[in-house]
Amino acid sequence: MKIAVAGATGRLGRQVAEVLTERGHQVVPMSRATGVDIVTGSGLAAALQGAEVIVDAATGPSPEQQAATEFFVTAARHLQQAGVRAGVRRAVVVSIINIDTFSGGYGAAKIAHEDAWRSGPIPAQIVRAAQFHEFVGQLLEWGTRGDVATVPEMRTQIVAARAVAEVIADVIESSAEPAGVIEVAGPREEDLVALARMLVAHRGTPVTVQGVRDPADPDAELQANGGLLPGPGARLAGPTFAEWLDQK
Repeated sequence: MKIAVAGATGRLGRQVAEVLTERGHQVVPMSRATGVDIVTGSGLAAALQGAEVIVDAATGPSPEQQAATEFFVTAARHLQQAGVRAGVRRAVVVSIINIDTFSGGYGAAKIAHEDAWRSGPIPAQIVRAAQFHEFVGQLLEWGTRGDVATVPEMRTQIVAARAVAEVIADVIESSAEPAGVIEVAGPREEDLVALARMLVAHRGTPVTVQGVRDPADPDAELQANGGLLPGPGARLAGPTFAEWLDQK
């Protein structure tokens, strides 16, 4: 099967392309690095020629609500328009678990992204994932000042990007029509601050990790109290964060 992957150079997109290739599919990686711009539409017609499925795993360049919304909605529109002309039969769109319970910001942009795909001409299956293991290191990088790192208090069922990629591949290979939302999460609930401390210890970095709740963030209490945890029907897959670190 010929499958086009938007965001193929990103954290998840790389894994999706790898898993699909391992399973014998023909993968067309779509990113600016490969000459395809999903925001302007440049290169899309050639990339989608003969493709049966689109995987939209692209991430926006900005966490701000307006900029992220413009990116996702514009990209979805261009992918659909070019996809229809190329005869694409369906799409798999990556989102975030429980994003519809949050009040604004990047979450609102992802909801607009989902809605843009649902309202388009190509049937789309939404796959919502928990935070990726790499997310912990990213937050440490953002929050480190001197020898102190502040990390948001968060209950999460953190997951390996590879595990999410395998579920996406399973969805593509299934003959089932898109229905509802599929959730993918790690094998158990974790505390983000504890994970950050684990990562610091693993690296041997002389940094003290402190958990914080940003009073300016309307969703801080929600994420601290389990708002990002998966529902009972989620697909759970390892490794745990500790196992993932050991593999690194």
